[in-house]
Amino acid sequence: MPKDEIYRAGAVAERPFEFNETVAAVFPDMLQRSIPGYAASIEAIGQLASRFVSADTQCYDLGCSLGAATMAMRQNIVNKGCRIIAVDNAEAMVERFKRILADDRGNPDVDVSVLQSDIRHIDISGASMVVLNYTLQFLPVAERLAMLQKIADGMIDGGVLILSEKIVDEDPLIEQMLVDLHHQFKRRNAYSDLEISRKRAALENVLVPETLRAHLERLRNAGFRHAGPWLRYFNFVSILAIR
Repeated sequence: MPKDEIYRAGAVAERPFEFNETVAAVFPDMLQRSIPGYAASIEAIGQLASRFVSADTQCYDLGCSLGAATMAMRQNIVNKGCRIIAVDNAEAMVERFKRILADDRGNPDVDVSVLQSDIRHIDISGASMVVLNYTLQFLPVAERLAMLQKIADGMIDGGVLILSEKIVDEDPLIEQMLVDLHHQFKRRNAYSDLEISRKRAALENVLVPETLRAHLERLRNAGFRHAGPWLRYFNFVSILAIR
């Protein structure tokens, strides 16, 4: 697995974060070393797919990057006639995922389509499962409710949404503690303080986190009957919402 050393170079320090070929090349390593609980969230997506994905329905991986959630769904879907639609707006991610998919010997009964597009422009219909794995946080806050309403409107009754996000805590003292713990997590994974600082600056105004309360209220306003966190590790949370 190529190692993420992007923010060791001074040239990237002044540029906003973007999902380009440089990031795509090291993305699996970046995720594992940067997001606490990431592997657990992918494993659980597979488990949830085996439980919630109904026959002859569609699944969506919105902001699929290199397709980890898509592959977890594909490997665990047990019903027939299902299709996964994986969407990302970054060409580098889409092209790499297509190559990964071409070599996959997983469940041949589940068709996968990989699309390069803005997730806000995708039609969603007949969906029994939708994944937004650290994706919504990159949309403008004012557009997030409309995105979730679109998803809810395109889901079957009892369909499930997995929403994973970086959050901020409402208590400033707890929030600072969680930030410190996250930075310590990165240091244990061999990121230097300089790399941590540079990446945080690159994500400023690109990734805009919110509180857990804001996410839960928005999900209910969007039309989801049930919503709650099932996984939290420091300031990273995964929410399960049922239509």
